[in-house]
Amino acid sequence: MTSRAVCCVLVLALGAVAPPCRADIYAYTDSAGTTHFSNVPDDARYRLIVRAPVETPVGEPADTRRAALWLSRSGDYDAAIARAAHAANIQAELVRAVIVVESGFNPRAISRRGAVGLMQLMPSTARRYGAFNAFDPEQNIRAGAHYLADLIERYGKDKLELVLAAYNAGENAVARFGGRIPPFKETRAYVPNVLRMYKALLVQSAGSAPGAES
Repeated sequence: MTSRAVCCVLVLALGAVAPPCRADIYAYTDSAGTTHFSNVPDDARYRLIVRAPVETPVGEPADTRRAALWLSRSGDYDAAIARAAHAANIQAELVRAVIVVESGFNPRAISRRGAVGLMQLMPSTARRYGAFNAFDPEQNIRAGAHYLADLIERYGKDKLELVLAAYNAGENAVARFGGRIPPFKETRAYVPNVLRMYKALLVQSAGSAPGAES
């Protein structure tokens, strides 16, 4: 998927009402290294990063320039995402949606809890799935995809909200709260964000499939 297509999907997933790729997208990188995207800049830290065409005005803060660069490089990971999704027997759109929300395509991202790389894997999870260099995009994406596949097998394809809650907060947290989404602010925001992105990517993929109407 090209960076322009990712731009379109971001706008769609964020609920923009303007024509695709015409709505502004804002971003900021917090102190933990996580990049947040929105079409509604309700925090003073947000800076404009995407307009049509994609551009980052000279003089913007460094975190804004980095976010725009990550978006422009998103296509670099298409092949790795496709390979990992195929190997794990899950949809590439789900893997991509997790990457968008977890790291904004920043392969060097590190969270305040120590999760690393594109899919923000904890070191123990990375090792469990064979990603001994979790900053390596290929290893990171492969491990994250297999982790998602195991969570889907555990909770079921019709319970993606629990799959994503476990990915974010841990399987023990989901179990501790009776098999429901834990009442953590981060997780309660994370699950719908990924689901919106996932659904938007499915729409984008269907629209770009051979034989689809233009």
